[in-house]
Amino acid sequence: MSKWDKEYLGLCRKILKEGTLVQNRTGTCAIKVPTHYFHFDFEEEFPVLTTKELFFRQAILEMLWIYQAQSNDVRWLQARNVHIWDEWEIDENGLWQANQRVLKEDGSFKNEQVTKYFGPEYAHTIGTAYGYIVNKFKLTDKLIESLKNNPSDRRRVISLWQDDYLDTAVLPSCVWSSEWDVTDGKLNALVHQRSCDVPLGLPFNVTQYAVLLCMLAKIVGLKPGTLDWSIKDAHIYVNQIEGIKEQIRRGEELEDYEAPELWLNPDVNDFYDFDNSKECKDVKVLNYRHHGKINFPITR
Repeated sequence: MSKWDKEYLGLCRKILKEGTLVQNRTGTCAIKVPTHYFHFDFEEEFPVLTTKELFFRQAILEMLWIYQAQSNDVRWLQARNVHIWDEWEIDENGLWQANQRVLKEDGSFKNEQVTKYFGPEYAHTIGTAYGYIVNKFKLTDKLIESLKNNPSDRRRVISLWQDDYLDTAVLPSCVWSSEWDVTDGKLNALVHQRSCDVPLGLPFNVTQYAVLLCMLAKIVGLKPGTLDWSIKDAHIYVNQIEGIKEQIRRGEELEDYEAPELWLNPDVNDFYDFDNSKECKDVKVLNYRHHGKINFPITR
């Protein structure tokens, strides 16, 4: 079994055994632990889960949507048959609606349909989040320029959490910050996640940032080093528990699969040249064996 599978399932067991049952804005209760931490060394393996199928193409295209296309337009993803953000798309009238658990003035919660008006200028987007922030503050360009021209820089902080733009975002960034350094010719990153849907979000997010790190290392002439991952509020929704128990069972009873390998097109030397079409042909996982899909409900 891959090291990432072992550590991921360890977190799942910890949440089920030690976690606290909490209410939240979604109306679906969750079991949470307040913090957790992972460390990945690319000399050991490239992190992709094998105890369930990771939809690699969709994960990478979402990452490229944010950091390469620098877009908040959900139609960009939909055109590539990626539907991760459909539930958060503002409609053509500038409205977004969801059934959520609302905190009342007396301190009680009530399930209500929440309607937020963003304006027609935000139609078909997720508002001022993720790629919008990257584009507005030129975060990708600044990071690449620093890696190329100032390897010893200690100020490479990427923040997707910008207070001025939270009210006009449908969902403030969950994976919201990253810090990057160069040590001994290797590119390393520290990523922080303020809220973590462990069954659905975490497998995608870790692999996405691992690919981003490898892409950036390649185009600036470095080797991939380490990826450190910190989580605040790691949770499993109660309607995901049975799926997680199945994944844990797979890790205990089924054949072990080794981590796959990442392949990047050797001819691509500019981050913006990596293919972001539906085929995503410049990025592949080789020798990927897994135990199949597990369906987890989306909670918004």
